Amino acid sequence: MSEDRHDEARAATRQAALDYHEYPKPGKLEIRATKPLANGRDLSRAYSPGVAEACLEIQADPATASRYTSRGNLVAVVSNGTAVLGLGNIGALASKPVMEGKAVLFKKFANIDCFDIEVNEPDPYKLADIVCALEPTFGAVNLEDIKAPDCFIVEQICRERMNIPVFHDDQHGTAIVVGAAATNALIVAEKRFDQIKVVSTGGGAAGIACLEMLVKLGVRRENIWLCDLAGLVYHGRTEQMTPQKANFAQGHQSGTLDQVIAGADLFLGLSGPGVLTPAMVAKMAPKPIVFALANPTPEILPDQVRSVAPDAIIATGRSDFPNQVNNVLCFPFIFRGALDIGATTINKEMELACIEGIAALARATTSAEAAAAYHGETLTFGPDYLIPKPFDPRLIGVVAKAVAKAGMATGIASRPISDLEAYKERLNGSVFKSALIMRPVFEAARQATRRIIFAEGEDERVLRAANAMLEETTDKPILIGRPEVMATRAERAGLPIRPDRDFEIVNPESDGRYRDYWSTYHELMERRGVTPDIARTVLRTNSTAIAAIAVHRGDAESMICGTYGEYSWHLRYVREILARGGLRPQGALSLMIQEEGPLFIADTHVNAAPTPEQIADSAIGAARHVRRFGLAPKVALCSHSNFGNLDSDSGRRMRAALEILDVQEVNFEYEGEMSTDAALDPELRARIFPNSRLNGAANILIFGFTDAANAARNILKLRAGGLEVGPILMGMGNRAHVVTPSITTRGLLNMSAIAGTPVAHYS
Repeated sequence: MSEDRHDEARAATRQAALDYHEYPKPGKLEIRATKPLANGRDLSRAYSPGVAEACLEIQADPATASRYTSRGNLVAVVSNGTAVLGLGNIGALASKPVMEGKAVLFKKFANIDCFDIEVNEPDPYKLADIVCALEPTFGAVNLEDIKAPDCFIVEQICRERMNIPVFHDDQHGTAIVVGAAATNALIVAEKRFDQIKVVSTGGGAAGIACLEMLVKLGVRRENIWLCDLAGLVYHGRTEQMTPQKANFAQGHQSGTLDQVIAGADLFLGLSGPGVLTPAMVAKMAPKPIVFALANPTPEILPDQVRSVAPDAIIATGRSDFPNQVNNVLCFPFIFRGALDIGATTINKEMELACIEGIAALARATTSAEAAAAYHGETLTFGPDYLIPKPFDPRLIGVVAKAVAKAGMATGIASRPISDLEAYKERLNGSVFKSALIMRPVFEAARQATRRIIFAEGEDERVLRAANAMLEETTDKPILIGRPEVMATRAERAGLPIRPDRDFEIVNPESDGRYRDYWSTYHELMERRGVTPDIARTVLRTNSTAIAAIAVHRGDAESMICGTYGEYSWHLRYVREILARGGLRPQGALSLMIQEEGPLFIADTHVNAAPTPEQIADSAIGAARHVRRFGLAPKVALCSHSNFGNLDSDSGRRMRAALEILDVQEVNFEYEGEMSTDAALDPELRARIFPNSRLNGAANILIFGFTDAANAARNILKLRAGGLEVGPILMGMGNRAHVVTPSITTRGLLNMSAIAGTPVAHYS
């Protein structure tokens, strides 16, 4: 790229960043009320006189502040702007965009509310006084971008005087992520903390904290060599010394990085660009570990390291290289755990628990969500994947739980958590939106073992779902596909599962049951024009037909298909092979999970313009399935017509369906016909039809056309942030489900739990 084009690209990038901060509203934060303020009653409760009751409760018992105010989930991000990453001492005001950004990360990754507080105070003692005075407002304090050694002074004073967690992320956050990366790097290199030699550059807050953390992890202090701008830190040195550096003094003579690097197992750089040279790396021990963490330009580039040490294990602070040491892996989750137990501090045990949680996640199977967010990257534990990615949604559950457990074990929890597993599930529910509502379905599925066959077994989403099934349920996956293809794709995706060893396969190209399968298909279809030759061809090429035959013959209890292709195409084979003995597809039910709660929609795929009988069947089937989720069904038969005010086609069919339900005396609430807004707004419905038999908002909407049902489903999914579970095929006795090509791995896992529940649990 020419210099002019490079300058243009930089200018465009700069302008894009400025626009991001300016539009559509200046800044990255806003404050929103959590309670309604719609009338005089709300006002009297939010402020005078009702607010006095909360004030008096807190006066009587200060611990209740976490019940009646936001304090228990509120963190202060405090800085004086004296050491902003990559920018230096730019002052408090100029640091505000960074602090706002930190607050956004707290909210995004751990749902923690934040106020950023920029203070014009360079004196560390006065700054500490200001922070301590803020204790009544906050549940915890995150100190940020305060220069060394002032940051040590501020943190020490605040920790001594405050009864809430105080955490200097530049120190401890960096140290925790470095500790996690080092833990796994040593596993890859087959080395131990107590045996390695560490050479470090940078005697600032982050560098010192990282070295102290390595000592906590087992590195011997006498095996650590610290260098800074003045060279080796040694006993008796006076130039640019601090008490923190003196703790790592080695020998009594000066030295250089080049002189002490020989035989080093781990280089830890938190200094500046170009500090480490390839010649120095060549002097390091075999399988050297190089953590070049200076930003934006590391101490040495990865390609330079590998030019002299191809077996090196490398981490940087940059996102465009593998193994980015990023504090966002730590601080949201350590604060989440600390806040939730009402911790009075963050201690060493909590930090070590955070390290182990982060490190263990990288060694586990990569989540499908992280793989999707970092498409094209290899996320398999090894030299290029030492720590998980920030967008791995499992971080909050694993790390916050570990931190909370350690805090309670060490006696600093003012609000201990009685059930840590339930706590972890709650946290997962904040990122996996389907987790909480799917809980009763998974619990029912675990009571029995069912064989679930997936028609599209070579799909990476299916492979990931099968792996998750083996980890989270008792069900046994059966995958249709070529074993060599599945093995290659599982390995590429970083999955430990392999065909025939971990799950059963049906290989269309070569399976001992082939003759039995095509013969069965021919027997079922010979009076529908299917010849033996056609049957043989279908059972070699059509994985949906193979799956259906497997269920028909009893080789599997349920099938899942539809990750590609048209829904109606898959449904055809389900109907032909499995719609027998009173089973028939009655409709497709989609669960849409929203912030306001779950909403079920039918029929989204099966009957284009259902008859009154089919509408009634859909209502009955939907009610049955909704009970599986632990909910009381409330059915609304939806139309443009409201309680007979229009003589429309859908209105007539809905009224006829209502009569059928009346005759059958079903055991759930239902009403119709009504518009969708009347179904969801009880006050509107009461004005239109005061004698409605439906109480509250409906949670099941039955439409008169699949066009309408599907439109509602897609609008909720794509414009209202709804997460779909399904579609669930009703009327087939849980023997078959046809999904859609947009389904995710998590969606397939959810469907496997639904398919894995015996009919007796919800019939």
